Amino acid sequence: MGKSTATKQAMVVFGALAFGWLAIELAFKPFLDKARSAMDKSDPTRDPDDVVADSDADAYADAGAGSPQTAQH
Repeated sequence: MGKSTATKQAMVVFGALAFGWLAIELAFKPFLDKARSAMDKSDPTRDPDDVVADSDADAYADAGAGSPQTAQH
């Protein structure tokens, strides 16, 4: 009889989780659809942190950044 109770309890928990997931999906459907479409359109190989604007690139190059600094003795 103990196994039957555990099975029923597991099924109730599973049902509650499924119902909660469904409720969230329905409540936030417009936002989730918009987010999913944006993720589908995005380029996973592009990292926005690696993109440098042209004016920033010129200032970066003028400052000598990116070139190794050598110690002069």
